[in-house]
Amino acid sequence: METPPRQAGYVELLRENASFRRLWTGTVISLFGDWFNTIALYSLILKLSGSEFALGAVFITKMLPWALASPLAGILADRFNRRRLMILSDLLRAVVVLGFLFVDEPSEVFLIYVLTTAQVVMGSVFQPSRNASIPNIVQRHNLVTANTIMSATWSVMLALGAAAGGFAVEWFGLRTVFILDSASYLLSAWFIYRTVIPQYTYTAPDDSLVRTAHKKVMEGLRHMQQYPSIRRMATTKAVWAMGGGALVFLLALLGETISPGEASVSIGVLFAARGIGTGIGPILVRAWIRDEARWPLMIGSCIIITGLGYILAGWVAFLFTASYLVAIPVMLAHTAGGSNWVFSTVLLQQRVVDQYRGRVFATEWLLVMGMESLSIFVASLILEMGLMTLIEVIWLFGGIAVFSGVFWLIFVVPAEKRDRLAGNIPQS
Repeated sequence: METPPRQAGYVELLRENASFRRLWTGTVISLFGDWFNTIALYSLILKLSGSEFALGAVFITKMLPWALASPLAGILADRFNRRRLMILSDLLRAVVVLGFLFVDEPSEVFLIYVLTTAQVVMGSVFQPSRNASIPNIVQRHNLVTANTIMSATWSVMLALGAAAGGFAVEWFGLRTVFILDSASYLLSAWFIYRTVIPQYTYTAPDDSLVRTAHKKVMEGLRHMQQYPSIRRMATTKAVWAMGGGALVFLLALLGETISPGEASVSIGVLFAARGIGTGIGPILVRAWIRDEARWPLMIGSCIIITGLGYILAGWVAFLFTASYLVAIPVMLAHTAGGSNWVFSTVLLQQRVVDQYRGRVFATEWLLVMGMESLSIFVASLILEMGLMTLIEVIWLFGGIAVFSGVFWLIFVVPAEKRDRLAGNIPQS
């Protein structure tokens, strides 16, 4: 039996692969600014409106327009130069986020939703372009290492950016935070500009982009329909989002209850715990579960653990009011959630050929963002109507996450095993 190639270490891959290093560096910078921006937005909307539903609407505005734009974003990622698309996305967002500087009255709250929509639509092309580019600059046997680095980066920047953003809002004010976020996009664009990304050569049709959009979306969907193993991995994050989407939204409200006078700080601390968890999980799984055949079982188990972690967080918050102890089960929940995210991404990258990869990842993003938006809408509506307390809603959606994981184990894991034994899992 042929010995599989050795996976590169984290530092080794960054040191020896200049293109991946530059793409990663740009990601580090823009993500740090993003989490500065996110905590500032949560604080701003709570300050101006004081409404749980208004906060939920911010979460939805960060997701639903992205979801709706994702099919077109996937076509762009497959049709045009992905490197240039990422640069353009960064430059446009650098301009848009400066608009938040002019929102300082309750009557101007609507501008938060307008600017956030513009920001996420312009950024919607970045995610499928980046995910589709990684297999083109990293060897197949190093995809786990590369995606673990990207996930850990997201997690570390969430932890650092959320915590720093919370304190920055209190110490320096919202204006400084939004200016730093704009600058981070510009610096990210510079590093991606210096990155070399090979790409499948696409022959553009005679029709315009708008006229071919529907056709290309359907081609991507037919590709997923043709390969059930691709379709399963493309829906993994959406299954998690049935409960997980609302739970992340509820985390912000839970932070506000810990320290109402300094809500941005306490929200930042809980989101930092989330970031630490999502960073630790993929690193542990990469070290302990190297057999790809076991990953589907691990993914389903991680969805269950996410739900159980938040159920425990609800009990801690119920028993120890206004205590940062709740950060511990939150970190546990997202240790599992981060593992689910990374390894489903790796399996999808391995199974989808380059010319369809952008559309498949965009479809995946459409599904997960759509499900998260629905989940958050229901949770925020329940709270706004006073049907349940915050803790009860956390328990409800923790239970939904557990149910989703059990569903995955019952239906998806056996199908994955059958396809693997039958040799029906495609390789990119």
